Amino acid sequence: MTRPESLTRGRLRTPRAAAVAGILFSGLLALAFVLFLSAVPRDSLEHGAWLTTGLDRIVLAINLIPFAGVAFLWFIGVVRDRLAEAEDRLFATVFLGSGLLFLAMMFVATAVFGAIVLVHAAHPEALRDSSAYALARAFAYTLVNVYAIRMAGMFMLITSTIALRTAFIARWMAAPGFAMGLFLLFASPWVNWSFLVFPLWAFLISVYLLITSLAQEAEGRRTTRSVP
Repeated sequence: MTRPESLTRGRLRTPRAAAVAGILFSGLLALAFVLFLSAVPRDSLEHGAWLTTGLDRIVLAINLIPFAGVAFLWFIGVVRDRLAEAEDRLFATVFLGSGLLFLAMMFVATAVFGAIVLVHAAHPEALRDSSAYALARAFAYTLVNVYAIRMAGMFMLITSTIALRTAFIARWMAAPGFAMGLFLLFASPWVNWSFLVFPLWAFLISVYLLITSLAQEAEGRRTTRSVP
């Protein structure tokens, strides 16, 4: 292996890469959720008033979701690379599958909102109060609030389980991960703004990885200087 390839491989294996990707993901996703939740009523059978009052926020959120998805893929990839040989096939399958399912469903739901916006721009009076709008709106609501949010909870639970088994992060951080994951699995439909739990958890994990990475690098530099 050449020296440039070795350096690149080393950078990808550092916790800092996962931390940066996780912070970007959590920030972008939280912002997109806040924009969606502040503009669109929780009632899946509402009549589309947000198409005139909150359209700019929805358009911004729609454009943020793909970048959040890219950051999330990097986060998953670098965490798996960090686990390396310690990765268990069973847990790795659930970890990767729940993460990809969450991302796919978020993309589909966002695409539904994008389609509603496009149709509204072309035919503003025809879409509101139509059966097509009601179906699209209910589909996006169900996809996010019944399925995607539970895949996010499953992702948190399996990541916390992997943390207990491999200690790729501090084992004490698994406890809040289990609590938040169970909350998303069972209690989220009855709590407004519950989806913000997922980016908050990703942010906490990422900050921890970043802090430990910087501390390890600082310790490594001190050790190097002390060697005669």
